[in-house]
Amino acid sequence: MRQVSGFSLWVGNVADGRDLRAVLSAGVEAVVDLALNEPPSAPTRELVYCRFPLVDGAGNPSWLLRTAVETVAGLLRAHIPTLVFCGAGMSRSPAVSAVALSLAFHRLPVDCLELVTRSGPCDVSAGLWSELLAARPAV
Repeated sequence: MRQVSGFSLWVGNVADGRDLRAVLSAGVEAVVDLALNEPPSAPTRELVYCRFPLVDGAGNPSWLLRTAVETVAGLLRAHIPTLVFCGAGMSRSPAVSAVALSLAFHRLPVDCLELVTRSGPCDVSAGLWSELLAARPAV
């Protein structure tokens, strides 16, 4: 689990999302699960838990991508400490986080992706990135 510099946003993998001790000790209040290929997590009662089962690549419904991005953007705007995670933490979580940051703070998505990837390794699927940009709500 790695924090995006300057934001109450953490990006991680499924193991990070299930490590409740680390999640709570980081001050995270909302968890966004993007891992279609993993069973849903069982967070504690005090955590907000949102699940958007996305595939790592093209083929996601635009409404699901848009809802995931808008949810994360809303949490960021409200300054809610948020963890976004997927299976390996290398594609879906950084991509959705970057597009959400761009929506929440009126920045270019590519600049936000660069910001998110500074905190750790990343291998964003080109198909997923294209679909996220196409589904991104107008600012």
